[in-house]
Amino acid sequence: MNDVFETTSGTVRGFRAADDVVAVLGIPYAAPPFGAHRFREPVAAAPWSGVRDGTEFGPIAPQSAELPGAPVWSPGDEDVLTVNVWTPAADIGGGRLPVLVWFHGGAYTFGSSAQPDFDGTALARAGLVVVTLNYRLGFEGFGHVPDAPGNRGLLDQVAALRWIRENIAGFGGDPGNVTIAGQSSGAASVPCLMVMERARGLFHRAVAHSPASVFHTPDIAEATTREIAAAAGRPATAAGLASATPRELLAAADRVVEAYRNDPASGSRHYDPSLFAPVLDGGTLPADPLAALAAGAGREVDLLVCHTTEEYWLLDAVGSCARISTETRLARFAADFGLPDELIPGYRAALPHAPVRDVHLAVFGDLLFGEFAHRLAEAHAAAGGRTYLSRFDRRRGGADGAAVRAWHCADIPFAFGNHDDPRLSFLIGGTPTPEDRSMARRMVRAWADFATTGDPGWAPLAAGTTEPVHTWRPEDQPPGRLPAPPRAVWAKAEFPVLRP
Repeated sequence: MNDVFETTSGTVRGFRAADDVVAVLGIPYAAPPFGAHRFREPVAAAPWSGVRDGTEFGPIAPQSAELPGAPVWSPGDEDVLTVNVWTPAADIGGGRLPVLVWFHGGAYTFGSSAQPDFDGTALARAGLVVVTLNYRLGFEGFGHVPDAPGNRGLLDQVAALRWIRENIAGFGGDPGNVTIAGQSSGAASVPCLMVMERARGLFHRAVAHSPASVFHTPDIAEATTREIAAAAGRPATAAGLASATPRELLAAADRVVEAYRNDPASGSRHYDPSLFAPVLDGGTLPADPLAALAAGAGREVDLLVCHTTEEYWLLDAVGSCARISTETRLARFAADFGLPDELIPGYRAALPHAPVRDVHLAVFGDLLFGEFAHRLAEAHAAAGGRTYLSRFDRRRGGADGAAVRAWHCADIPFAFGNHDDPRLSFLIGGTPTPEDRSMARRMVRAWADFATTGDPGWAPLAAGTTEPVHTWRPEDQPPGRLPAPPRAVWAKAEFPVLRP
């Protein structure tokens, strides 16, 4: 059994994740980003001697979240820039399998490659070499620090892609056929990388599921730093920020978030008080990705975009967003985001019997994810790129009788083929049905075919149109009216969303 691999930094040993798949976990692709490397660009991992154990995930990036089925961060966990590889056992050494690289989501603040959703075994069985990775999050990865590079989390992703180019052939992968993929904030990283010169040539196709529409200007990023520094009791200088430990900055950011959450007068961040996003700084991220794609940047990269039809219902279900239940609050929400006057009436017409809360969730889900997904796909297609657009519309009754929606993150267990993992039952509503499993096989196949040939199995988006859109739903679920108005009501809304 071949479970020992050579990398540019040293030898690593993996294990059989299944009879036909070898996994190697926790391989450093860059040095720990702390000490002298804190708030700096990633640098190469130090070489090691002997054989490094690759049977456990590496530490996760600093965060205060504790996600089900995933490890938690604690001070002292510093070797956080690692990759994990799954490869078909029969093809190791061939160096010719397509590679799929996964960027996890989590509002640029939480999450890791160790979440059960992201096990790469099923996709490896479909003929891919799968790579997942951790990158810097929160203030460490996206906070503004004077005289330090911005968007350090994106720079980590570029460093991982360089590691893949140099090492993946030894795991059976083809460095000339690399697809990047992500969901939510991980999906929003995809168009950023498509327009970053540093990432040019490191990948050839891209998958973006529910890309987040929020970006920041330098002014917003600097203002956020001042708020966090004040909450931490430090000056908002390079030295002052460096004097605060990662844990202290996490606690300070959490206090700022809680203040926004509890203050309806605090503007757009009251509704979803995430603090971090890629910064349109003109340097590490040279341009607004949507405008750059429309101008032809990344047209040589095939793009597959997907969104769920009820994105924001998940955030409501887990209690992470403001509850809007009156027409007055709904009108204030629209004003705080500067939404066009015709938008709320358009949703009212499309959802005539829905309560105010559902109208708010439908609008907010499309504002943050659905409409932006369409605009990314349409911009890329209009500029001459080969583009595929899809949506996920699976609904089920939950194990406790509650409805499970086609909400944020629900598509990922099916696309990875991990739908039977009991740790994911909350997302998908209990035990999958035979029809669910059939849909999962089709989704895994679509990703594998797209990563291999650039064709997921349906027609590409026609330039200048909004069609075709492929819909994912189980065979026993009849087509229904989608919870959205005609897209014309979004025509006057500006994207990307810049907050606050």
